[in-house]
Parts: sequence; structure tokens; C-alpha cells
Amino acid sequence: MDAGRIKLCRRWRATLRRSHPGQAIAEFALVLTPCLMLFFGIINFALALYCYDFVCYSAQQAVRYETVHGSTASTVVSSSDVQNYVDTLVVGVLKTSAMTVTTTWAPNNKPGGVVTVTVTYNFPPLTSLVSSVTIPLTRTAAMVITQ
Repeated sequence: MDAGRIKLCRRWRATLRRSHPGQAIAEFALVLTPCLMLFFGIINFALALYCYDFVCYSAQQAVRYETVHGSTASTVVSSSDVQNYVDTLVVGVLKTSAMTVTTTWAPNNKPGGVVTVTVTYNFPPLTSLVSSVTIPLTRTAAMVITQ
């Protein structure tokens, strides 16, 4: 190697040794903030999707439960029975205090009629630590009463 290249390499090494650690910290903070926002946004979306799946499942199971417990069945259920049934389905996964279940019959609770169950859950995102905004997740299911 010639002497010019050796001097140039020594100057680069000297420049690298004199780097500014404060600059690296500032750049790290600027990059970390959007990365964490993206990371927590993905987690929040996945959690909302998981809760919505449970809302859909509970509406489907509640309407199925109601179709076989119509006015001619051995055990006839009411709206509060359907609410209790949904609460047992989602206990430990969703907060039952943030969930409402609405059951309607058209025209009545007899076989051949249509039962409609609407499940609404107020999803509290991870950002609820900062604000009290909730996202309503709603699912409606309807079936014909068989018993």
C-alpha cells in the first residue's frame, strides 16, 4: 500500500473515533417513536379483530340457542336467558359489563318465527390508557325458530 492510502485510512479511523454519541441517541429516538407506534397499532388491531371474532361467535351461538328453545320447547328462554348464555360464552375473554345482547322475535316466539340476536361490545383499545374512547363492535344474527 502506498503512503497516501494509509494516511487516508488513518484519517477515517480518527473521524470515526470522534463520533458524536448524542447524535446517535437523537436518531434512535426519532426512529423508535414511529416504530413503537406501528408495533402497538398492529397489536391493537389484532386485539380488536380477536374481540370482533368473539362478538360474531357469541351472536351466532346465541341465535342457535334461541332457535331450539322457542315457545314449544321443554325450556323456553327469554331475553335475559340469552344474555346470560352469551355471558357464559365470553367470560374470561371479553368484559361482560361492556357487552349488550338484544333479542327480538318476529312475529313471535313460536316455530316458524324469526329470532334476531344483536351483540354489541364496546372495545377499549390499548390507547384507553390515554383517553376513554371505545370502539363499538356489533354483530347481528337471525334464524328461524324450530321448536
